[in-house]
Amino acid sequence: QVQLVESGGGWVQPGGSLRLSCAASGFTLDDYNIGWFRQAPGKKRELISCVSSSGITTGQPESVKGRFTVSKDNAKSTVYLQMNSLKPEDTAVYYCARGCFRINYWGQGTQVTVSS
Repeated sequence: QVQLVESGGGWVQPGGSLRLSCAASGFTLDDYNIGWFRQAPGKKRELISCVSSSGITTGQPESVKGRFTVSKDNAKSTVYLQMNSLKPEDTAVYYCARGCFRINYWGQGTQVTVSS
């Protein structure tokens, strides 16, 4: 059974950092692209990072480029999203998915709230 489980969300002050984790099971991590998405209230879900099976990151919009970094640990079957210099507009539910443009499986999401 394919599963993706996000964790690490929570509340942080503007300028702070969080690291999200996406634990994958039921498939081999290095056989697929993994996408990180977010959905803010009243907005559509957007791709914020795509990491390929070879570890290359693409698909980062200008709003997060330079602040968000993706890494993965194939041995732990886990993908990480390091978020630095967080802004209130980063507040959203963050999801990981198997795939970036053709997606059959999503995690449940984890809430990130950035406020004073």
